[in-house]
Amino acid sequence: MRNYRNAFVFAIVGNIALIAILGGLWWRSAEHKKTEMTMPSASNEGAQNVPNAPEGASMAPHEARLVPVQLSPERMQSIGVRIGRVERKIVGDEIHTTGNVAVDETKLAFVQVRYSGYIQKVFADATYQYLRKGQPLFTIYSPDLAATEREYLIAKQNQQRVAGSTVPGVTESAASLLDAAAERLRHGACR
Repeated sequence: MRNYRNAFVFAIVGNIALIAILGGLWWRSAEHKKTEMTMPSASNEGAQNVPNAPEGASMAPHEARLVPVQLSPERMQSIGVRIGRVERKIVGDEIHTTGNVAVDETKLAFVQVRYSGYIQKVFADATYQYLRKGQPLFTIYSPDLAATEREYLIAKQNQQRVAGSTVPGVTESAASLLDAAAERLRHGACR
């Protein structure tokens, strides 16, 4: 909103400056015409005395004189010069334009699973839907993963059953079996 206001003020100031320049040129041309009427004609060599110049200063014949430009109201309208009062008002924020939308590649992420299976339910179901960290994308069913989960649960039950065993090595082997099943679940390395 502020950028549009700044642009509007800048355009107004630019138009006022253009009008001042054009008015100054018109005024100079009017003064110049008055001066030409009172000045004697140029010498035979083509050199002309410059108004308000020190004595002896003259223009060479190949030098162009500055001629003010006068613009008619029709011409000013055709080139888009507008004169008006400066007003403070709200400028609309809406701009209709065409363009191309590109994906910010720094915010793309690729998801790969470490086991075979199929997707049961998708939570991110729209293109360019914003997702937060930790938000579920989908649910997946994997027969291999389900079998590894069952192995883990059986290993945990076995460890609880043999926890009080007096036979040497039984509790250690149950614990190592449980750790191996948990590690397979962590890494997704199913059989």
